[in-house]
Amino acid sequence: MAPDNRYTSGRRLILSILYLQVICLQFTNECDQTFVSRPGGPMNGTFRSPEFENPRGHSRNCVYIFLAGPGQRVQVTFVNFNLRGCCLHSGAAVGDLPACVHEYMDVYAEVQQPNPAELVNTPFGGRYCGPIPPRRRVSLYRAMALSYHTDKNVSTDDLFVGKYEFINDTEYEIGTPQAGGPCNFLVKGAVKHTGSILSPTYPGAYPKALHCTYQFLGAPGERIRLEFRDFDLFFGGPHCPFDFVKVYDGPDNSSAVIGTYCGQQRNLVIYSSESSLLVAFVTLPRTANTQNRGFKGIFEFSNSFTKLDFISKNDGEHIRGTECDQKILSKKESTGLVFSPNYPFLYMPKLVCRYFIYGLQDAQHLERVRLEFMMFEVPKGPKGDCSDGYLKIYLKGQETTDSYDKFDYEMCGDDGKPTVVVSDGPRLVMVFSSGELMGRGFKANYTFETEYKIPGTAAPDGSCSFTYLSTSKKRGEFNSPRYPSNYPSDTNCTYLFLATNNEQVSLVFDNFKIRADTVNATIGSYGTTICQEDWVEIFNVYRNGVETKIGRYCHMSAPGPIESPLGSAGLKLVLHSDSEGVYSGFRARYSFETAKSIFGDCGGNVSSLDSGEINTPNFPKDYEAPPKDQASKSCNWFVNVRPAYKVLLVFEKFAIEGDPLNRGCPAAVLRLWNDVNSTPVELCGEKAADDRSWQYVSTTSSMRFSFITADKAVGAQGFRAYWTEVLDGPSCDEFQCTRSGFCIPEKLRCNRINNCGSDDDSDEENCAADEVPQESFRLSYACIAGVAVLCAVLLCVVCHRKRRRRGRRAAAAAAAALRRPVYVPPVPGTSRQPPIHFCEELGERFASVDSV
Repeated sequence: MAPDNRYTSGRRLILSILYLQVICLQFTNECDQTFVSRPGGPMNGTFRSPEFENPRGHSRNCVYIFLAGPGQRVQVTFVNFNLRGCCLHSGAAVGDLPACVHEYMDVYAEVQQPNPAELVNTPFGGRYCGPIPPRRRVSLYRAMALSYHTDKNVSTDDLFVGKYEFINDTEYEIGTPQAGGPCNFLVKGAVKHTGSILSPTYPGAYPKALHCTYQFLGAPGERIRLEFRDFDLFFGGPHCPFDFVKVYDGPDNSSAVIGTYCGQQRNLVIYSSESSLLVAFVTLPRTANTQNRGFKGIFEFSNSFTKLDFISKNDGEHIRGTECDQKILSKKESTGLVFSPNYPFLYMPKLVCRYFIYGLQDAQHLERVRLEFMMFEVPKGPKGDCSDGYLKIYLKGQETTDSYDKFDYEMCGDDGKPTVVVSDGPRLVMVFSSGELMGRGFKANYTFETEYKIPGTAAPDGSCSFTYLSTSKKRGEFNSPRYPSNYPSDTNCTYLFLATNNEQVSLVFDNFKIRADTVNATIGSYGTTICQEDWVEIFNVYRNGVETKIGRYCHMSAPGPIESPLGSAGLKLVLHSDSEGVYSGFRARYSFETAKSIFGDCGGNVSSLDSGEINTPNFPKDYEAPPKDQASKSCNWFVNVRPAYKVLLVFEKFAIEGDPLNRGCPAAVLRLWNDVNSTPVELCGEKAADDRSWQYVSTTSSMRFSFITADKAVGAQGFRAYWTEVLDGPSCDEFQCTRSGFCIPEKLRCNRINNCGSDDDSDEENCAADEVPQESFRLSYACIAGVAVLCAVLLCVVCHRKRRRRGRRAAAAAAAALRRPVYVPPVPGTSRQPPIHFCEELGERFASVDSV
């Protein structure tokens, strides 16, 4: 960084012009030039490259010195520039400057001692060659030097041409100079109410290793407005690590920072919150040939800028650097009031204030903003529209992309409509703009509500309750709060699906992941024992207010397809989460369809029997998905046995798509009620051939089964199950099973079905040696009788055909005897023909058979 005494405002240079000329003659050659500002002399002029020959190619240096008078500075602009520097160095990128070896120009804009011998101690301003000239330069002090170097054989006067000008230095005196550098100033509003602020060498390229401060101090009640009309600094990245302007909302650098700026800025306007402001301009020392011009702006002290008390008294926070912008942040479902400036009095004209009302948005919370207007008065323009003053409302976060032209509502007049608006997400933004006409403005109440991101009709109280009516929409989707993001903790959400009298509702789950600390690796994550942290519960809802639970689900065990039963009002789903960790939740579909019978698409009612068989449709072939116009297909069976008896169900085969542990039964499921008044068991997956655990016993004399497939089912073999009416021991009038102790009908012994249970085959023991089932005997007898009849028929057919052949031979002989009549005596005692033989009768009946 340059020494602190670089600034010499108001003092004359130590060397006189005569002494300067003597020194220059002593240390320079014939091509050096000096341009001095003299009273009454020219304030500007031109300079150009020297003309000479250098046949031996010696290094030649020509120094151009520009010396301004007191209160002046030097400004140099190149009109033509084409020094013969070397080509770009190896590995140079596009846009890099030439290497500048044989012919170049060195710039010194921070000269304090205009002695060519002292240039080595002057901060270096850059080296240039080729066709790209240095940008405009303004000296930091009263002098500037250019050093032209060449080792070419010839130098002509058209290699470079420039203009110089001696300009007034007062524009750079922003305020009262302060110690510590050439560009530290104190600006008091009482002394200088308005003025300009510019970087030390604007519009010339600013120096490196510079630190400038501009301190603005106003009277109590005043605020400072700073507007940068040109801003061009080196951009080193979004955090401005190199050159920057930093603005503090207070008198020194311990105050809150309004912002740090670099690069190119447009429409940069900054307001102080109170009566003081500090601007710091910092450039770092580096070797890069940056030629940015710095900044220029205006400042103003005023007590007519918007008073900020309308923000602070209502839990708002003024956004530093703005005139009246504010932000209101949620304190979790908090509420409050928001006003126009100066409310309830008339607002000021030509004012623009923005309101950023933000709800919570983090891993556990997501809120939306509800805004209700209590008073609204913003006069319309001369044409009856909102061209003079308005309030624009943004509900979808348009401010994040600076899309302020895409507002959701534009309001003006004295009847604010709509009176209530709700944000689509955690952000609501308002832009209030006052025109020439003044009004009282507006008053509104804001409320932060938890945002669940759930489609459906939300409860008016803002709770996590949603209703789905058949009369509103027949099909749709629903999900856990904020899906696919994690649902919040400490939440209870209710989903109510209500059908009309002749309809039922179906639910199909596509994704499911609910937190559970305990997992059952055998049957999946179902029921109150396993699902104790977070869970989903589903209920049948009846029109008399009664609800029956279908099941509780958690972890990865998605519920199977669900249909509301005939006569119910619909279904209810409840999601519960505790205060610990959370998962992504679920996504599902609902569909209202014409009600089916109590048995669904198939199924039936079984009673007055002691055993039976139940199969899925098409078994042993694969079951099918429902038709395209149906969301699900169901088969409901009801088995009822005698009082005091129970139903034993044993699965011989079982293969239903799904995995109870890892993904549940979302495509197809068998629900089994051991007690018709209890929660069913949910079954899917595949039974191993040697697995003897697939049996269930009812707790009463009734059992119910419901097999449901969803529209996304791909099909599987299904199941075959045998049920048996059993009675608990120990006494038994019929056959008593050895291991299970059940009492079953005697006739079920040796029927090749384990009616005693999947792990008890005592009813099938000793059958091959002692007894042959009656059915086998009946079958044997029937087969023997059939074979005998068939043999008799075949024999008769053969005999009949032989007789027919003999008859045809006899007929031929009779025809030959017609020429000689022969008397044939009748059979004695009768005039009838002999009776036809039984075999001959059968032969006549089967004579049409072509082959035997």
